[in-house]
Amino acid sequence: MKRRLLQPLWFILAVLFLVEAWLWDHLEPWVERIVAALPLRELKAWTAERIANLSPPLALVVFAVPLIPLYPFKLFALWLMATQHFVAGLLAFVLAQFVGLGLIAFIFDVTKPKLMQMAWFVRAYQFVLTIKAKAHAIVAPVMAAIRAQLRALMGDGNGAVQRLLRKAMQVRNRIRASR
Repeated sequence: MKRRLLQPLWFILAVLFLVEAWLWDHLEPWVERIVAALPLRELKAWTAERIANLSPPLALVVFAVPLIPLYPFKLFALWLMATQHFVAGLLAFVLAQFVGLGLIAFIFDVTKPKLMQMAWFVRAYQFVLTIKAKAHAIVAPVMAAIRAQLRALMGDGNGAVQRLLRKAMQVRNRIRASR
């Protein structure tokens, strides 16, 4: 019984984990373009030179410390949402996620060789990769069912999608006209 009650929780956690992984995979090229546009290549080379002289535990500090200020900012974004400033809170949270992603990508790329010298970090890294694979396994059947439903809906010959979009536009136009 308890296991059955926990299944939705595990599914939600898997989805959240995969959203983070998806953001990492899909936003990293954007972050790299921004880094390429800014003079950060020199900063990355300079940082890599400095980290090459550090011990692996100090490289871990270099990896972790820049992320600490983001958590109060994320809490502030959640507070904004809780006080009915949903759009501002959501934008602040997305900005914090994007900045955090950029920082993690930048710093992890520079510190990874040193971090991988620590056996416990290698095990933790492998554990995260295993969790990612399990999250995919949990979510994959649901995503396949959703994709099948969407294909069936899009592939129907009677234009249900077009009618739905037309109705949505009519509702939108009525709302605009009533203002």
